[in-house]
Amino acid sequence: MTKTPLPSSLARTLGFALAGFVVVVDQSTKAWARAQLDEPVDLGPFLNLILGFNRGVSFGLLSADGDAGRWLLVTVTGLIAAAMLVAIGRSRRQSMIFALALVAGGALGNIVDRVRSGAVTDFIDVHIGKAHWPTFNLADAAIVLGVAALIFLSARNARDDGAVEIRR
Repeated sequence: MTKTPLPSSLARTLGFALAGFVVVVDQSTKAWARAQLDEPVDLGPFLNLILGFNRGVSFGLLSADGDAGRWLLVTVTGLIAAAMLVAIGRSRRQSMIFALALVAGGALGNIVDRVRSGAVTDFIDVHIGKAHWPTFNLADAAIVLGVAALIFLSARNARDDGAVEIRR
């Protein structure tokens, strides 16, 4: 059974919708976390929910204290999100469109927090024993999944572009 690709305009529309969906779900879960997570919640041996606020980029890296750092991060993240949205509008590959949408939606979700309060709401704590991954949110997860997909797809496309067809 062969897959029939979506028409380009439909794929792009779905890509923009996915980016918007990521923003809505991200903001909804962050609002829930701010309202409900007064105390950490243990969800099992590897996962906790714990409220935190991040002034840096994903996973607490490059902390940007003060207004200058905050607005620099808003600007840089905004440029990245804009580039992803432009790329969605230009891309002809469905898989790339959806990967770009995850990155754009995640970036926009974190921009909303940074503009509103100067810090991004984080609440997902993954750990093994006492070793904890930096606390993150759904926007961060979307960005990581999108970037991983972009790397995979770019590597696959480079491999396919370099392939030589041999006929006998």
